[in-house]
Amino acid sequence: MKRQFWLLKTEPEEFSIDDLKKQGKQGEPWNGIRNYQARNFLRDMREGDLAFIYHSACEVPAIVGLSEVIRSAYPDEEALQPESKYFDSKSTSDNIRWSCVDVRFVEKFAKSLSLKEIKQIPALTDMKLVNSSRLSVSPVTKIEFDTLIASLKGD
Repeated sequence: MKRQFWLLKTEPEEFSIDDLKKQGKQGEPWNGIRNYQARNFLRDMREGDLAFIYHSACEVPAIVGLSEVIRSAYPDEEALQPESKYFDSKSTSDNIRWSCVDVRFVEKFAKSLSLKEIKQIPALTDMKLVNSSRLSVSPVTKIEFDTLIASLKGD
């Protein structure tokens, strides 16, 4: 199956690219997604896919690094835990409505690429981040991926 590309948003005060790096090779569950469209995108993710890490809800929202999916979508068990902020009273052990994937750190970019900068790149005008900025998980096309990498690495 062909590698796909994604963008995962996180609030750096809650979980940052540096936190992901600390997890090492075992990676981290990308859980707590409670939007149906974002959940469906998670369910499309496969091992080996690459995902940009995007810091949001901060002074300068930006792409800051890259991760790799190391486990395809599986049920987000936190939906069943009443003490969790991700608890979902409509989920049951037979029907967990939410999914997560596991990702591991690949790279922290030497420079970040802000949303303002992304919006100024003509090849990215149709990117989901630009048009549906509220989604915490979104697909990235191969052309968008290559354009972003070139911008981040100064090519």
